[in-house]
Amino acid sequence: MTHNIYLYILVAAAVSCLIRVIPLTLIRRKIKNPFIRSFLYYVPYVTLAVMTFPAILDAPQIPAAGILALIVGIIAAWKGVNMMGIAALCCVAAFFGTGHF
Repeated sequence: MTHNIYLYILVAAAVSCLIRVIPLTLIRRKIKNPFIRSFLYYVPYVTLAVMTFPAILDAPQIPAAGILALIVGIIAAWKGVNMMGIAALCCVAAFFGTGHF
């Protein structure tokens, strides 16, 4: 069984392109349904959370540092801090939580 890396790359590129192009070609007018609009509004935030949550807990050598960073991030988000500020605060919390200061 031979593996053709170029075929894999081509298929991945085609699928990625279709995922982005199909909605643009099928939906021509503004979406007015409030449920769908609210769903689409929160998709980037949920995607970011799903991708980063496991890394927050697994990245530091000391799991308590990851939990501390998670708590700091939740509090900062609750207070209305922007994404860059939350990321910076979480990094600082993880740094101090590992005892590398």
